[in-house]
Formats: sequence, structure tokens, C-alpha cells
Amino acid sequence: MVTTTATTNTDDINLLEEKGKKHNQIIQKTYQNNTDSDYTEKIASLTKKFNYADNSNYYWGKPELSVFYGTPIYEYASDSQKLALNHLYWVTQYTQTAATEANTILYNQITTGVLTKVGGYQTLCQELDLETYQERFHINAFQQIGYKTKISLLGKKFLGNPLYKNHQQEINSDNKLFNLQNWLNKLGFSKTQESFSDSLLRSIVRLMNGNNVKYYSSYLEEKYSENIPITRGGLVAYAASQSFIKFLTLNWGTSPFLASQYYALRMIGNMSLKAYEYSYYKLFKHLEKNNEFIPDPTAVSYYHLLDESFHTTMSQTISQDLYKDLPKPTEYEKLIANIVIYLAQKNIVGGFSAALPHVFRNDVSAMSTFYRFLTSPVFNMSKEDALNWMERSLCNENEGIHLNFKHHQDMIPAMCRFVEPMDFLWPVNREMKIMSKNSSIEKVLHSNTAAFQNFSQSLI
Repeated sequence: MVTTTATTNTDDINLLEEKGKKHNQIIQKTYQNNTDSDYTEKIASLTKKFNYADNSNYYWGKPELSVFYGTPIYEYASDSQKLALNHLYWVTQYTQTAATEANTILYNQITTGVLTKVGGYQTLCQELDLETYQERFHINAFQQIGYKTKISLLGKKFLGNPLYKNHQQEINSDNKLFNLQNWLNKLGFSKTQESFSDSLLRSIVRLMNGNNVKYYSSYLEEKYSENIPITRGGLVAYAASQSFIKFLTLNWGTSPFLASQYYALRMIGNMSLKAYEYSYYKLFKHLEKNNEFIPDPTAVSYYHLLDESFHTTMSQTISQDLYKDLPKPTEYEKLIANIVIYLAQKNIVGGFSAALPHVFRNDVSAMSTFYRFLTSPVFNMSKEDALNWMERSLCNENEGIHLNFKHHQDMIPAMCRFVEPMDFLWPVNREMKIMSKNSSIEKVLHSNTAAFQNFSQSLI
């Protein structure tokens, strides 16, 4: 396996042991096991040899893992169309995963820069460096397989129209409670300009974090001394507007406590991924046991889950346990950490799709993508037919929406168990009240109906 640039030394290990034996043993063991594994190399090999034609006649996951599963569209679809919907589900999910792993690449490096300043976390920094290395191969796999699949099924016209293309616009308009300028104004930072400049954001974060500025990430100092870095897409982009993400980036890159709590957000992403990826894992094991053909994307999902199991362990350990080694958080730091979980409840797991199993957001931003699916060569529908089937499938009760409602209900207690050890959380976050409140078929149908009407009118 790859070796990282950092090296472990005895003093670092001893300091880690002093700070908390159990979770630091987990860090040591996870890093060693991840170093010894070869899952990343297997993903790279599968990516290199992938050819859609060789995999096109097989389901890549169980039929339930298909776009429009359980809706009237799915009942109408032919056998070949159902295969295509199964493959397109894989593509849409892992396109989103690739964008989220780009978030991880950035914030792992920022966190490493903070922990280097704290000292005593050499092995943890090595593990985060290794994860960053692995994520680049994951992203390449998802992009290459997704590109070849979309070209084969949808044609070149579909490229450049990813799922949830307009989600950032929705967050900017629908997230008024945490509009950065309004929120900071309430804290006493008034400004006459339309937006906060990067330099002003730096000044605000420096003021609010006080003594923590000595921990300012060396990665930000070296790579982003002028502009604040931001990744577009992924779960971080769902959480808040771009200006607020910049604000969070500075906080995560300045405060050791807040750096640890980025991994609470990452853990929510890990849990959302595992909700469907474990099904690919089980299919792989079944096919392997019966000596049957294993599609390359199914194998990629299998090895990805094994790689991500190390990352998930780290997300949980850092967010639940590591923060207790650090200086007690200030009221400001607790506020920021709670806002992040609140926004995750609202924008990342605050609902569910009628057309995409295990997607815990409504279909508002996916209407144009669904329309393109139906008018693509896969279905070749007219405008009128596509809109008719969309309305029947997305705006009315059916098996698909009830199934995903159940998935969402199952996720709520799992999220509550994850956040329970974090003693600084507000009750609304500890009990996942926003997520629970939005777990409603009626609410999803209402938002889908409004979004569908707006979309159909835009085509006139």
C-alpha cells in the first residue's frame, strides 16, 4: 500500500496514549489495517478495464436500487429499460459520492494542518493523508464509469447535466435562517457591501476564535493565503450557501474542536452512503459464492465500502471521542458545531426522494434530470408523455415513495445513536427533530408537486 510522507515517532505515540488510550488504539489499528489493505488498487484495476458493453446485460445492484423504482414509470418500463434505470441509479449515486469525496480531500488536508499545530497526532494525520490518496482513485473510478455509462445510455447531449444541478441555488434562496450576511449582522458584524470579502471573513473568524488562531491550518497558510478554498458539489455544498461554506472552512481550519466536528458532517455522509452501498456488498458476496459473473461497478462498490469502512471509523472516532482530548469548546465553537448539524438535518437528510431509493432529499432539484432520462434514447418519450409520467410518479403516492419513507424512518434512530455521545449538542440536534419532522410523505408530495408545476411551466 502507499506510504505517506509523515512518519510515526515514539514521542507522538506516547502523547496519544496519554490523551486517551481506547480511541487512540482505534486510530493506530485503523491506520495499520488501511495501510495493509489493497482495496484501492483493486478499484483502480476495475476502472481501467471497465467497458459498458461487457456489463450492460446485468443488474449492478438489486432491482430496488433503480431510478423510479416502485413508481408507475418503473411498472411501465421494459426489461431493458429497467436494466438502464438500475445502471443510472449507480451513476447518479456515485456522481454525488465523487463530489462529496472531493470535499473530503480538501478538509482532510485542512484538518491535518490544524492537528500538526496541536501536536501529538502524527498517526491520525498519516491516516487522513492516506484517505486523501485513496479518495482520488475513488473519484476517478466513479467519474470514468459514470461517463462511459451515460455516453452509452443517454448520449453526449446529457453530459454536463448532473443530478441536482441547481441545488446550490435552492439552498441560497431557501436557507434564509443561515444567510451569512444576515446571521453575522445579528452577531454585531454590520457591513454595507453586498457580500463579505474573504479578508473580512478571516478577520471575523480570527476575532471569534481568539487564542485558537495559533492553530490556523498550515495547509491554508501554504496553499490559500489569499482566497478561501471551496469545493462545489457534494454534501458540504448541500449544507449551506457558498459564502457560509467559506465561513465554515475558516472555522474548521482554525479551531481544533471545530476541525474535529467537520467529521460529524462527514459521518452523516458515510451513513447515507452505507445505507445503499451495503446492498452492493451483499450482491457481490452472493455472486462470488455462486461463482457467477460480477459486474465491474458492483465490484467497485464492494471494494469502495471496504475502503470507506476505515474512513467511517475515523469519522466516528474523531467526532465522538477525539474532541474530548482538546480544550473545552467555547460557546461560539458550540454554536458553530450545532449550526452545522442543524443544517445537515435540514438540507442533507431532511426528507426523501420519490424516485431515488436511499436519497434523503426531496426531488425538487432533480426534475430536469428526470425529464432528460425520459426523453433520452432510453425511453424516447415526447415532452407531453414525459411530463405525464413524471406527475404520476413523483406527485402521487406509490410503492417507491412508501419504501423510501421507511428507509428514512430507519435512518433517524441511527443518526440519534451517532450524535448521542456529543455532549455539546442542542436537543434539536441530539434528537434529530428536524429530520423527524420532515419525515412525511405528505410533505414530500407537496414539495414535489410545487416543483413539478414550476418545471413544467418552464418548458412552455
